[in-house]
Amino acid sequence: MLESIIAGLSGLGSGAIELFSWQGLPNLVMLFVAAALLYLGVAKQVEPLLLIPIGFGCLLANVPLGDLMDEGGMLRTLYDMGIANELFPLLIFIGIGAMIDFGVLLENPKMLLFGAAGQIGIFLTLLLALGLGFTQLEAVSIAIIGAMDGPTAIYVTSQFAPHLLGAVSVAAYSYMALVPIIQPPIMRALTTKKERVVRMGTLKRSVSPTTKLLFPIVVTLVTGLIAPKGLPLMGTIMLGNFMRECGVVARLTKASENEIANVVTLFLGLAIGGTMEGKAFLTPQTLAIFGLGFLAICLDTVAGVMFGKLVCWVSGGRVNPLIGAAGISAFPMAARVVQVQGQRYDKRNYLLMHAAGANTGGQIGSVMAAAVMLSVMKGMGLV
Repeated sequence: MLESIIAGLSGLGSGAIELFSWQGLPNLVMLFVAAALLYLGVAKQVEPLLLIPIGFGCLLANVPLGDLMDEGGMLRTLYDMGIANELFPLLIFIGIGAMIDFGVLLENPKMLLFGAAGQIGIFLTLLLALGLGFTQLEAVSIAIIGAMDGPTAIYVTSQFAPHLLGAVSVAAYSYMALVPIIQPPIMRALTTKKERVVRMGTLKRSVSPTTKLLFPIVVTLVTGLIAPKGLPLMGTIMLGNFMRECGVVARLTKASENEIANVVTLFLGLAIGGTMEGKAFLTPQTLAIFGLGFLAICLDTVAGVMFGKLVCWVSGGRVNPLIGAAGISAFPMAARVVQVQGQRYDKRNYLLMHAAGANTGGQIGSVMAAAVMLSVMKGMGLV
């Protein structure tokens, strides 16, 4: 018995010894990364609902000999029950759908074109990633960062390149929080002062409750026919929206927006953080992912604004090209950025409702882009 106790005591501190050894250097670096994520979430309030669980999951995964990502470990269990089978992102999509009012898009359906233009950067980045030597599945997972939609990026990456999940997820949510910093310089560089002060009329059409109720059903059917492999993505977001608009399942709608979304976000963040173990995360590939993700967002913004300039010219100067920047999926942050930039040059210019229409179009566009890529890759037999 005494010998067993001595043997057990001799194991104490072995984790600290390994951490501060040469072999433990990657884990030590990742502990600092975890601290940085926690700092951004707490002190700077950068996407705190996800960065705090991710940061703590990263901390847990990099404690030597903790083995939380081994078979049966806590983080591995969360990963297997919600990410490996894509359940967590889909549950979050139900909550997102329950929170979105597509009425502003339905009042001016042409704004859906801005949502389509805002996805061009995804496909340009896909080509660049292939050119840099990433595999087809890795390139798709990296390019989808440009969707500016965390759950979409997680869903696609968990299917195509799960070994990149930590880097893609952190990049997607970090850049989404930085939209108010990334987009304005691009918007200013690509537009003239005359274009930035274009005023757009108020939206006067009223969308009937029946139209808003039929919209999620029609979108789900169209998506299922065009890109059936992406149906889980579009189907869950439209399920949430249908529950919102039908008005007879308020308890389910509220639970999807709050309790379910909150619990799933916690588990999702911890599981993603668990994939950020030092030896797997600290690679040149991770730096390339962050660089390409940033490029994807910039290209999306450029494409959206340039499309806005084209529409402005075609319409005879009745459309403010700044609206194009809201075509990405960072809802509703991108719409607010457009409003702020518009009022910076004209205090009485109110672009928010038009930008919100483009922004909800971007939400649909990003999910549709992911759905198309899922269907194409699965049709090619790559997954």
